[in-house]
Amino acid sequence: MSRLPKVFLTISLPLFVLDQLTKWWVVFKFHEPIREDFVTPDQPVPVIEGFLWWWRVHNQGVAFGLGNGTTWAPLVFTLVLILALIIISVFWRKGAFANPPARLAAVLLVAGVCGNLTDRLFQGFWLEQHEEKSFVTRLSKGYVVDFIRVKLPGYEKISPRSGGFFPTFNVADSCISVAAMLLFVSAFRPEDEQEKVAGKAS
Repeated sequence: MSRLPKVFLTISLPLFVLDQLTKWWVVFKFHEPIREDFVTPDQPVPVIEGFLWWWRVHNQGVAFGLGNGTTWAPLVFTLVLILALIIISVFWRKGAFANPPARLAAVLLVAGVCGNLTDRLFQGFWLEQHEEKSFVTRLSKGYVVDFIRVKLPGYEKISPRSGGFFPTFNVADSCISVAAMLLFVSAFRPEDEQEKVAGKAS
């Protein structure tokens, strides 16, 4: 437990700050998304022609905008993120993240979950069309700012409606995705090696 503050302060916190800085850059650079489709009326800004663009998308639900426009999605997914932080904390204390890949996964998960949770708690209060409404209503309009738009070769075969474009994401989403891969890798580490690592950590 003595290493907990250092690990999270040196990795999770910088990634969280990077996530928030990039999102606010997008918020101020692009016009507010049109309510009906949750995307900005501005054109995507090309970074790598034909592959990578910056764009502004509001996501109240999950990937592909599932849950957008509903009254339940912002509140439900806010609670899910809070629950995720509690679970990570409990599992960390019980030593479930003993080996290096799992430990790094936990650190990345905290950065990603905190980044998207911050969006869901505060971004709804910046929407002009709801500025005169009640606190609860504005909280229920929370969303995640997505802005990294990529086109992957062959992806249209997996998702024909996508046109080859992967769901728009952000830095926090990237942290969560890498964490998921690390947890998958850690599950295949030999048990005796995991026990040695756990023994050293204790």
